Amino acid sequence: MHEVSNAVDQAQREVANRFDFKGSTAEFQQEDNVITLVSESEFQIQQMMDILYGRLTRRGIDIACADPGRVEQAGREARRKVTLRHGIDRDLARKIVRTVKDAKLKVQPAIQGEQVRISGKKRDDLQAAIALLKKAELDLPLQFTNFRD
Repeated sequence: MHEVSNAVDQAQREVANRFDFKGSTAEFQQEDNVITLVSESEFQIQQMMDILYGRLTRRGIDIACADPGRVEQAGREARRKVTLRHGIDRDLARKIVRTVKDAKLKVQPAIQGEQVRISGKKRDDLQAAIALLKKAELDLPLQFTNFRD
């Protein structure tokens, strides 16, 4: 989340310095996992989305976890909320567990809160599970951590 706030700050500075945003009220507001883009028109909101995605990518944050909402136009102000997802929801966790179990690997997947833990005796089995999940069509980027030698 610290990298996200740094990316939002950098994007805010870039919008303040860009010529096409001079004299307009364009800003980013961040509250926890929600980034709100505020501007005068939908076109400027789209330009701000491009800037934000570029800054998030440079900070090492996968933009597949960003869930942009609809653009809401109210008078002379347009707003768009971008929700950053972290953790795995129940449905996706069940899909991951089912994928690993259907592959008949000698590993045991288990859902633990917002993550899926896969344990096994052999390193090759765990690496096969990682390769299987990388090939799977999931709508959330996965991180593989705590892999012991």
